Amino acid sequence: MDWSLKNWRRRHVLRRSQLPDEAWRAAVTGLAVLRGLPEDELERLRELATLFLDEKQVVAAGGFVLDDDTRIKIAAQACLPILNLGLDYYAGWTSVIVYAGEFVPEHEFMDEDGVVHVVHDAMLGESWERGPVVLSGTDAVHCGEHDGVNVVIHEFAHKLDMLNGAMNGFPPLHPGMSAERWAHDFTAAFADFCDKERAGEEMAIDPYGAESPAEFFAVASEAFFETPHVLRQEYPEVYRQLADFYRQDPAARKNAEDGWM
Repeated sequence: MDWSLKNWRRRHVLRRSQLPDEAWRAAVTGLAVLRGLPEDELERLRELATLFLDEKQVVAAGGFVLDDDTRIKIAAQACLPILNLGLDYYAGWTSVIVYAGEFVPEHEFMDEDGVVHVVHDAMLGESWERGPVVLSGTDAVHCGEHDGVNVVIHEFAHKLDMLNGAMNGFPPLHPGMSAERWAHDFTAAFADFCDKERAGEEMAIDPYGAESPAEFFAVASEAFFETPHVLRQEYPEVYRQLADFYRQDPAARKNAEDGWM
């Protein structure tokens, strides 16, 4: 779509289909992860969520009943990472599929001996390259509670990771960001994280991040927005990289929310 035509269409959507005040406020009030956002940023998030729901099909599956509050909460959390990036970071795909709870997709993989295996593992979320995001509706609605776990942010971080190819924990960086510095900081943090997980240490960040660099990036993104002080204390270099990438500083927002200097 022509850039000017797309912008005109989006302005038209915002004039005609802005999320209603009452519904938006009800959804935002139920998401602690959004607390501390100043009014101007909340309004920009509302505009992004409005456009997200216009351009993406958020549909129920498996008999789940998808109400407006759930749709808005999913959209708000999905748009938080792109608050200062823009909706075009989610270009190239159209659907969010929402199940009531865990879902069990079928995956095939080939082992080192060439044998094909079919696995059925229960999941809370999944992202497909140039395909849909799949979510557990129950978990999506109860995310955003500053507990470090957020399946919506996790899966949409994967979408950002995929923008320059397969998931590898290395999304396309902005001009001025150093690819070498990113690789150094994330590689060092991931190695330390895996060492702690193998040693059975109590983890302040979801140990699922030890699965792969891609999962570490997604889990670190969850912590960045949900428990920013924890991430900044555990891995300050990773926090700084994510602050540069997402162009946000959630720790400063949390300080303001808590009345810290």
